[in-house]
Amino acid sequence: MFKHLLVPVDGSDVSKKSLKMVAQLAKADAAAVTLVYVSDPMPPLVYSDSTMGYGITQKDHKKVCDAYAADVFNKATTQLGAAIKTKSLHISHSNLAEGILDGAKKAKADVIVMASHKRTGIKGVLLGSETHEVIVHSKLPVLVLG
Repeated sequence: MFKHLLVPVDGSDVSKKSLKMVAQLAKADAAAVTLVYVSDPMPPLVYSDSTMGYGITQKDHKKVCDAYAADVFNKATTQLGAAIKTKSLHISHSNLAEGILDGAKKAKADVIVMASHKRTGIKGVLLGSETHEVIVHSKLPVLVLG
């Protein structure tokens, strides 16, 4: 059915759990998988492992994001298994949903396969839904795994 899956990954438990289903989909259709990680191009004021506030340069922030993305890609690729043909794409964008959509264009994917946190009610209103934003703005089909 689909020949090229774009799969946003972030290292979260929700993202990790969806990879089992992604592997099944990819195997069933002999589809290629492109993993995409989106990082914010602007460095935060303080990293979470710091006890003191300090400024960080754009260059250092990019190094940290690249290293984290590489780690997420390695873990996701391992979880998908050696039988799945994977590529990875690190996108730097201030809006996560737009970064995912940019990744889909760059990868020339024919479907976006996303996990959902299933936020409803007040959580959904306050925290928003990146999955919903991707669905609304995507020209490609979006398969939501829950």
